[in-house]
Amino acid sequence: MRMRFFSLMMALAIYAGATASRVHAQAAETMMPDESAAKAKQVLNQLISAMGGEAYLQTRETDCTGRLAQFEHTGDLSGFTTFRDYWHLPDKNRTEYEVKGAKGGILGVLIGSIPFKGGTIIELYNGDEGWTMDRGGVTEQSAVNIADFQEQTKRDIDNVLRFRLKEEGMLFRYGGMDLVDMKPVEWVELVDREDRTFRYAVLQNSHLLARSIVITRDETTRERTEEVTSYGNYHMQGQVMAPLQVERKRDGRRLFQAFFDTCSFEQHLPPDFFTKASLEKKYAESFSKKDREKAAKQREKEERNN
Repeated sequence: MRMRFFSLMMALAIYAGATASRVHAQAAETMMPDESAAKAKQVLNQLISAMGGEAYLQTRETDCTGRLAQFEHTGDLSGFTTFRDYWHLPDKNRTEYEVKGAKGGILGVLIGSIPFKGGTIIELYNGDEGWTMDRGGVTEQSAVNIADFQEQTKRDIDNVLRFRLKEEGMLFRYGGMDLVDMKPVEWVELVDREDRTFRYAVLQNSHLLARSIVITRDETTRERTEEVTSYGNYHMQGQVMAPLQVERKRDGRRLFQAFFDTCSFEQHLPPDFFTKASLEKKYAESFSKKDREKAAKQREKEERNN
């Protein structure tokens, strides 16, 4: 009887929450555009304050370490990789992976069909340029990879909050209250000049971000893509609040799950850190002359075969 009573009360609570969410969503729909935009900006300002306020807004460099869960195309977990991720916002990124081997998942995409027995892989992007460093040497990123990186910088929540909110043509709308993972949130919706739709679920109690959704459509096919990122395990790192667990899905398929150990938001990276020259120096330090010569011969062979 006690179990049935508890189940009934839980069901009533969920129903009440869902009903309240619909009521609040309907109330948000009746707001005038200026009122809705003002409310949305208020929620975003609360989010920025919760993330550290001015210290968060002035952050330009980040240095985070952690573990990255790799997933097969089927969605099954294939393993974990330790990594270190550096940013100089808005468009310079360097991610260093330490791997025993690679197959499938994100690292499989980076390496493709090239056999890799383990070691360090570095992915580096600097605006409209990019390079990869692995046992085979330093190579140029493909135009597709660079375009994907540039698109991700426009979607990135940190870039949106720090740089993009004042862009001309950015539209704001308040989406009302809701429940996300059984926690009350307020939804905010933004639409930029290129018709990306950003939907943010901001926790009512802490004003931190629980979930972000980015919706885009292919210019030619008009096919819809939905990318969902969930944030959790927030901890203050210096003067900035950071989510130490991040998960991203695209159209329901899990792309990655990152578990951060620490994050630093102090500016300390050398000026040449995001350059091809820095990778070439790292490669010379990381691999012996014999390994480099062997890799060079392998590249020559592949070029002749192509």
